[in-house]
Amino acid sequence: MKFKMSCRDDDDAISHGSMLGGKPNRCVIYPPNSSIVAEALEIRNKDWIVRTKVSSDLIVQVGDFSFHLHKLAMVSKSGYLNRLVFAKRSEQGENGGGLKIVVDDIPGGSKSFELVVIFCYGMKIDATPTNIAPLCCAANFLEMSDDLHRGNLISRSEAFLSCAIFSSWKDTFQILKSCELVSPWAKELLIVKRCSDAIAWKALLEPKAFAFREDSNEYLKAGEATHNWWFQDVSTLRIDHFIQVIESIKRRGMKSELVGSCIAHWTAKWFSRIAFGFDNLTLPKHLTQKLQRITVESLINMLPAEKNSVSCNFLLHLLKLGLVMQINPEISSKLETRIASMLEQCSAQDLLVKNYGDKDTTYDVRVVIRVVKTYVLFALKNPTPRLCIVGKLMDDYLTLIAWETKLAINDFTSLVDAVPKNARSCDDNLYRATDMYLKVFSSHFLYSA
Repeated sequence: MKFKMSCRDDDDAISHGSMLGGKPNRCVIYPPNSSIVAEALEIRNKDWIVRTKVSSDLIVQVGDFSFHLHKLAMVSKSGYLNRLVFAKRSEQGENGGGLKIVVDDIPGGSKSFELVVIFCYGMKIDATPTNIAPLCCAANFLEMSDDLHRGNLISRSEAFLSCAIFSSWKDTFQILKSCELVSPWAKELLIVKRCSDAIAWKALLEPKAFAFREDSNEYLKAGEATHNWWFQDVSTLRIDHFIQVIESIKRRGMKSELVGSCIAHWTAKWFSRIAFGFDNLTLPKHLTQKLQRITVESLINMLPAEKNSVSCNFLLHLLKLGLVMQINPEISSKLETRIASMLEQCSAQDLLVKNYGDKDTTYDVRVVIRVVKTYVLFALKNPTPRLCIVGKLMDDYLTLIAWETKLAINDFTSLVDAVPKNARSCDDNLYRATDMYLKVFSSHFLYSA
């Protein structure tokens, strides 16, 4: 098997916390001897024509493109095309002339099939991390195994795929990104799983284990903790691939605090306009309402079970996001219960969850009311002397949001009544917050009048 392959270890810069910069690895795949060698390749509009000494006797329609080919060159390396050609020839009979077959569902579409044709006609393929996964899937779809021809495309594309996945951090991400176009096949061939395992394995390493250029250590020089160096790159992944990476990382024993922080980082990037207080509410356009809901539910379900693995503030943001997306009530209830169990360790600042509408208050108080009521219900069933801690927490929170001019009276009173009277050992903070709110409310009322 002949290859000209360049699979280097990571030697590219960390730029803004990412290791995905730099030139990708490449591989030249040389095919075995072909029964028909192309003299020239021509593309006319949407016709892909192979010029040889023998006239074309096979047209393969892939999407909008027509490939004018030769049966011998294609069927000798593809079991799938062999069957289609045999069936078509049986249908047309011996005097049917040239054959035309339609292949609409090939992974990677016409771009992958173009590389397949190049291979079948004895020309080299320039394989890269961006096209190797679709090419590998297409080769498997077309059944181009060594059983038909030694050194066929499945084995040759697989060799570079394995090399690229495990040798280079950035190539692994490029391969995983390309799997989005061929998702079912990439999952069935375990390409997604292998990429996820490779990312998880390297995420457990110190970044010093990778070779960097001396003039490109911005991320390390900035004093960032080395244990989360991989967050930025993992946050670029689509939700289904992100889930696979997180599951793989968990299996390898990553600390739950790091897993939780990584989930928070991904959420901040993909839902920042809702969850983390950016100025304008703009959801990613490519996400449908259903996909948004499924995404939020998936994020909640994948949270580490350990109590201190994620912050109370992040969970409140996630709960608000879930309520906006109308997620499964059982999932939101489970999340409310988890947040309620953390209230005794929270500060008032942890409860600040930003709103976004012009008519809304700066902070969402209703999501806090929901969680506090859940806590009180639990506390009343399981009496605990720490109820006074949550009482003080609510008074501190009331002091923080009392200046809100748009805070409705019923919301303020709901916050006051959210905890029972015996939860307060002293009413001084409550009086202070109430006095502040009444002054702000009166001033706003007079100004509006």
